Amino acid sequence: MNSEAGTEKLDVFKLSLALLIILADLVCFYLFDDYSLLFRVIALLAGVAVSVVIALQTAKGKEIWSYFHDAQIEVRKVVWPTRQETIQTTLIVVIVVIIVAIILWLLDMFLGWSISSLMGHGD
Repeated sequence: MNSEAGTEKLDVFKLSLALLIILADLVCFYLFDDYSLLFRVIALLAGVAVSVVIALQTAKGKEIWSYFHDAQIEVRKVVWPTRQETIQTTLIVVIVVIIVAIILWLLDMFLGWSISSLMGHGD
């Protein structure tokens, strides 16, 4: 049990350190605005990379890495539609959207006409 509590405290420390590095990076990015934007962006990306590496050393970081790895495996299993199926489905969706838009437009015109007729503003 004591080892588990020590590991949890170490993980909290690592995550805090990663967050502190990112915050320090952001402060330095805006503090050193007289330096080239390219160098500041490179330093910012390097700090983020170091923070990510530190965060991935925690138990939660390993879980997240495992999740993305499993998601990548699942994406490989997907059967993607052919070009012809994609074009046909897109055309069907576009046609249905146009039909629904026309129906809503006609309904709006009818309701507008009926309300103006009821209020006595009809021509």
